[in-house]
Amino acid sequence: MIIYGLKNCDACKALLKVEADFELFDVSITPIPENILEKAIENFGEALINKRSLTWRKLDIETRQKQTHEIIRLHPKVMKRPLVELKSGDLSLGFKASKD
Repeated sequence: MIIYGLKNCDACKALLKVEADFELFDVSITPIPENILEKAIENFGEALINKRSLTWRKLDIETRQKQTHEIIRLHPKVMKRPLVELKSGDLSLGFKASKD
């Protein structure tokens, strides 16, 4: 299974602790494959963009009005994380570690 996120993302690190067999693709280094990004946009729409992030808040109005696909291609750190590709091919978005 594959995690599309950032190596320094707290949610991505927490997921990797729970699921050690996942492989992390850092989207700031390796772009999300086109077919995965299209499927993620189809499944999650604008929710794929983290509008509470510092990256989003730093974007100018013109950039914020672009299509989701284009915003993520230009600024991959704005994507909500982690985006997980499961063995079944399904996608999952986000992760919260349980506090035991």
